[in-house]
Amino acid sequence: MNIEELKFDASGLIPAVVQDATTREVLTVAYMNKESLGKSLETRETWFYSRSRQELWHKGATSGNTQKIVEIKYDCDGDALVVLVEPAGPACHTGAVSCFSESLVDDSDSASTSLRDFEVVLELEKTIRKREQEMPEGAYTTYLFEKGVDKILKKVGEEAAEVIIAAKNRDSEELKWEAADLLYHLMVLLQEQKLPLKEVLGVLNKRKKPSAGE
Repeated sequence: MNIEELKFDASGLIPAVVQDATTREVLTVAYMNKESLGKSLETRETWFYSRSRQELWHKGATSGNTQKIVEIKYDCDGDALVVLVEPAGPACHTGAVSCFSESLVDDSDSASTSLRDFEVVLELEKTIRKREQEMPEGAYTTYLFEKGVDKILKKVGEEAAEVIIAAKNRDSEELKWEAADLLYHLMVLLQEQKLPLKEVLGVLNKRKKPSAGE
């Protein structure tokens, strides 16, 4: 199917659901017309049509939070799009990873986990990257980068050992703190090695096996 075969509404627009290509989290929902869709395909970055301003807009043109297009899918009716992207920063103007950060369902007492619970990991990665770039005096992360990879590797090993001890002792309270320390130091190591967390998540995504019946 080409652009001309898609079903645009009476205003010449088609809804586009933007998803993170790695996590599959829905980042935002916007609209495209033929011109913005064409620009998106040409530049491999998202372009939309603003209904309020009645003009095209390039996501991230001002903020720098562009979205690199991995794939654009259309539904069976050809009247809606799913745009899989690699975001360079938050999708929402509020600074949140996704525009869909609030829920109508109160799950405060639920043990279930939602994608927004993982936003802290993405924010941590961004903070660690900023620490390496700016090296603020007195920051522990700065200290690790100054000491270099051997120190970082030592800390990863130490924290891994602490996780093992906590688990062996069946101490869930200690385990969650030690696991958090291990995750932090592992992410510092990934930054030192210039390996984005998304690439690690991509490996996990590729390892997924379809469940029975799929």
